[in-house]
Amino acid sequence: MKKLTYIIAGLFLLIGSVNVNAQDDCTVKYNLFKGEVQGKHYDTAKPKLDDLMSTCPKVGSGLYYFGAKVAKNMIKTGNKEEGISLLNKVNGLRVEHFGSKIKGGLGKFYSDWYTVLLKSGQSESENFYLLEKAYAADPAGVSTKNMERFFNSVLENNKNVNDQKILDTYDDINDALDVKLGNYQQKLGKYLAKEESGVTLEGKELKYKQAAEKILTNIGSLKAGLDEKIDAFLTCDRLIPLYRRDFQANRDNGQWLKRSVSKMYHKGCTSDALYEELVEAYANAEPSATSKLFYSRVLEKRGKTAEALKMKEEAFNLETDPTKKSNLLLQAASELSKRGKRSAARSKANEALKYNPSNGKAYLLIAALYAKSANGCGNDLFSKRMVYVAALNKANRAAAVDPSIASRARRAASSYRANLPTKEDAFGEGYKAGQSYKIGCWIGETVKIQLR
Repeated sequence: MKKLTYIIAGLFLLIGSVNVNAQDDCTVKYNLFKGEVQGKHYDTAKPKLDDLMSTCPKVGSGLYYFGAKVAKNMIKTGNKEEGISLLNKVNGLRVEHFGSKIKGGLGKFYSDWYTVLLKSGQSESENFYLLEKAYAADPAGVSTKNMERFFNSVLENNKNVNDQKILDTYDDINDALDVKLGNYQQKLGKYLAKEESGVTLEGKELKYKQAAEKILTNIGSLKAGLDEKIDAFLTCDRLIPLYRRDFQANRDNGQWLKRSVSKMYHKGCTSDALYEELVEAYANAEPSATSKLFYSRVLEKRGKTAEALKMKEEAFNLETDPTKKSNLLLQAASELSKRGKRSAARSKANEALKYNPSNGKAYLLIAALYAKSANGCGNDLFSKRMVYVAALNKANRAAAVDPSIASRARRAASSYRANLPTKEDAFGEGYKAGQSYKIGCWIGETVKIQLR
């Protein structure tokens, strides 16, 4: 019996030794392969890559990271067909063995994979399945350009066939863009605060700031483009029957209700009875900052002002994300502006900027409030036109802190600039460009005189 036990134990030790030796062998081969790639000896690295993928597929995720470099070099140096085939194999195995460990997530990984193939000369439709995988894994990880490609395809393939598919895709992409927008606004805000404190950004910080500005610009362009494409599609005549049809099946679906309510609100469909039904269902299904804010508006409409105010406070206190808090305050500011309460609207907008200093829409709202007050905040032509200086300053600030709305901010700035005082206006009142000037009325800001 003891002899048998020793034999079994010996076999286990032998098997363990074989496994350790095999793993050691894989590690040695991987390190040799890695060294050749790092030395850019791609031709000699290729056979080692093939061998490792076959015999040691789980040696480490670095195998596929460096394997992709070999494939990309083949594509770059003219061996496109074999290079693309290798890249697809490398990336496929990376997802299979190390998918949960891919930096940036699968949404970004599939999106980047698709982009490489597109740049190698393949058509947009040839590997579209990769964008579908990226979208399914994580829409927020998809590049802005690929988001646009994906939406264009869905829109084209589902016109007059599946309205809900188009709406869902539009909402998914916008939600993902809003997440990206908030993240990069917060990042940019920190870098701008450093610069304004007198620190000169260098190295990585300057690079990261410039990257944030570029990404925000791309997000702004994409959001504007998506809105333009779907605007004609999103009409009350089209939305109301669609939402009425699907309401009962989604009465407890918080996401569906949130999107439906949001669409009807922003498209001005709030006079239909369905809107209030959806809002109440949304508030019951998902008590959140957003649902409470929508419901507070319904309460206001019903004349329940005190209840509405209390619910707005609850909505704000419920929200913990600084970007979302900022947006809630900006919505409140916008509503105050519509009611003609300009000073209160500015206060809310400034409060929104405390939570997100790169919320350019808050500066644009303040600029618009100032411009609307020009005729009422001056006693003569010069003092009235000086109000546009304050508006111009806010519009310029919006463009500087939030590249996602820079083009819109520049258009607003251009209109304000056209209304600045002339040299003759200033001369007649005894002023020169560059002097300090305090604007009266509720604005109460001191600005430097600018002339056109």
